[in-house]
Amino acid sequence: MAANRIVAIVDDDEAVRTATVSLVRSLGYEVRSYASAEAFLRDDDEQVDCLVTDVQMPGLDGTALQRRLRHLGRRYPVVFVTAFPDDSVRERAIADGAFCYLGKPFSGDEFITCLERALAGGTR
Repeated sequence: MAANRIVAIVDDDEAVRTATVSLVRSLGYEVRSYASAEAFLRDDDEQVDCLVTDVQMPGLDGTALQRRLRHLGRRYPVVFVTAFPDDSVRERAIADGAFCYLGKPFSGDEFITCLERALAGGTR
């Protein structure tokens, strides 16, 4: 049930973050929004069902965030978005367990498919 699911969105681009938050809320999910990986880590209370994160951000980037979370035992699904698609980064992220790796701008339908797949198959 969407109302009981929490999606965290981490993106340093405020416009992308705001649009993604709006889309995810329109699907009935609860959303937590962060401008940086560090802010997410400070607030992480293990209640997240899925993480949507940008790849390239100042400070800790999305792939480093994914590795840090795995090290902390957080196993919820990750959906990556990036304005700078890179095949080697994509392969590494998917190998580390990411559900999707989408280039910006991404279509709403493509994003929804990835998010729903991640929530259906992911575990915390």
